Amino acid sequence: MKWQVLCVGKPSLAYAKAGAEEYRRRLARYAPLEVRAEGKDGGAAKNGAALLAASEGALRIVLDERGEAWTTERFAREVEDWQMAGTKRVAFLIGGADGHDAAVRAAADRILALSPFTLQHELALVVLLEQIYRVHTLMRGEPYHR
Repeated sequence: MKWQVLCVGKPSLAYAKAGAEEYRRRLARYAPLEVRAEGKDGGAAKNGAALLAASEGALRIVLDERGEAWTTERFAREVEDWQMAGTKRVAFLIGGADGHDAAVRAAADRILALSPFTLQHELALVVLLEQIYRVHTLMRGEPYHR
């Protein structure tokens, strides 16, 4: 299964660049991962159109603070279900400063909250990549997830 993380704008903060790169490197041995910026922040409607186009054909998971709150164990069960169902690609959509518009939320297969807090998009990227990595180590019984 391929992981695709689609963001509005590229990380520019040093901690986000370093964190994203660290988890990209770690994830390389588990699964294909694509992290892609879909242009600059142009407002929720414009951002949404770009994110939806880039995620066409994938299982879409929209990140939004109003979404479902999963534990890491629940996330791992969802991943196992997706694998068993033959899901080829999962796309996570991270919005810009204005979040996601209604069209993006309506097109989502799932809406997921990383936190009830509103997170800056670069921080959300790092948190998401760490959780994807953690799920893979959990599913393999490795000690990273204790």
